[in-house]
Amino acid sequence: MPGQRIDVHTHGVSDDAMRTIAASGFRPTGGYRMSVRWTPEAALAYMDRHEIAAQLMSMPMSFAGTADNPEFGTRLSRTINEGHAELIAKHPDRFGAFATLPADGPDVALTELAYALDELRLDGVVLTSNMAGRYFGDPALEPVLADLARRRVPVFVHPQDCPHIDVLGFGRPSSIVEFPFDTARNITNALYTGVFQRYPDLQLILAHCGGALPTLGWRIGEHTVMGRGPDDADIDPTHVAEVLRGLYYETALAGSRNSLLPTLEVTGADHILFGTDWPAAPEPTVVRNITNLIGFDGFTPDELRGVERDNALRLFSRFG
Repeated sequence: MPGQRIDVHTHGVSDDAMRTIAASGFRPTGGYRMSVRWTPEAALAYMDRHEIAAQLMSMPMSFAGTADNPEFGTRLSRTINEGHAELIAKHPDRFGAFATLPADGPDVALTELAYALDELRLDGVVLTSNMAGRYFGDPALEPVLADLARRRVPVFVHPQDCPHIDVLGFGRPSSIVEFPFDTARNITNALYTGVFQRYPDLQLILAHCGGALPTLGWRIGEHTVMGRGPDDADIDPTHVAEVLRGLYYETALAGSRNSLLPTLEVTGADHILFGTDWPAAPEPTVVRNITNLIGFDGFTPDELRGVERDNALRLFSRFG
């Protein structure tokens, strides 16, 4: 395979899925636009330009049914997952994929999870930072988290609009600051509700180096002894530090010391993965992100690529 990098954060879905999403009336918050139209050919050319050996595809949003179309989320998730499986069959050395789950409740989510992993043989699961307003720790998500922990399957946690984005977003694209905040909000709720005590085998990969989470990690831990909610778990700063150390963090839109230094404060280089967020992130931004990573303190370019690749190979046997 050309290059060394394995890109764990990239988005591309079939034309059928995109038509279904567009027909539903969905529009990104703040008028955000994808930088280019994704096609397999465009993705392969992009990978070759940037020494990327393989990509893990994901849908960065979760969808639920509506009163008029109750099966929408279920049908769309199936279309996305089968499209990913077809892409992998054509290019098994260059593409993998995280399975998309409908956000309509645990029963339909578990059905699609089993189909995507056991039948389609996808490489992991993507969960958004909230699923129809439900965060990790919500009882509706417990069966899904339990099954993912049992399977020890990689779970890519990608941010999504929070339920109050109309107020908090100021009409701008959510990815400016609300995405990083919602990732931190989700993992903080998981910590305080005891998710990691119940499911220590969860293998989570946080998009964008965890957003605001590493910067707030020490503060989140110290607050466990300052005050918790009435139904919160019995956790302490050591538990928070251990959980944050065990998470994986990928570098899309996080190629700066502002993001990388806090991340390396809460974890080690053995838990850093390479990501680009293309084509949601335009190629010039990806290039600047990669350039910043190459210049990061303590790593030569070859050493950094090697560390990131070794970390990915531990999680994704397809590329071993």
